Amino acid sequence: MADNKKNLLTYAGLKKLEEELHDLKVVRRKEVAQKIKEAREQGDLSENAEYDAAKDEQRDIEARIEEIEKILKNAEVVVEDEVDLGTISVGCKVKVHDMEYNEDMEFKLVGSTEANSLQGKISNESPVGKALIGAKMGDIVNVEMPSGVMQYKVLDIQRNI
Repeated sequence: MADNKKNLLTYAGLKKLEEELHDLKVVRRKEVAQKIKEAREQGDLSENAEYDAAKDEQRDIEARIEEIEKILKNAEVVVEDEVDLGTISVGCKVKVHDMEYNEDMEFKLVGSTEANSLQGKISNESPVGKALIGAKMGDIVNVEMPSGVMQYKVLDIQRNI
């Protein structure tokens, strides 16, 4: 991943990352430092599982802090109130009809750092997200998938609330 790549975030996604970063720096760092201190007081560190576990946790926390700071450094926030509802873009909630399976689905189009398929949040960089970007209500969109071409009809475009 290039360092200068813009990370598209919704305002909610930005707030969530900022809160996680604050928690990691203020709360979790202190907790792990305390665990390391207590483990050191037990004596021989060469066979101290608590010490090793605390050091592993400390490394994971620092890596996540670095990752979040990198995301925030290159963040571009999509203001949902300013999203053009004439075409699909990041920050939209989209209702589509799957032509093959004859079912309606809803997606929230977000940047790749916020994507979570279990919550219906798809990335603008995913095959479906890429195909939907720029589509208008009533358009039929073809999505290249490993299993073949899927077709979705755009039924509704709303702000991602």
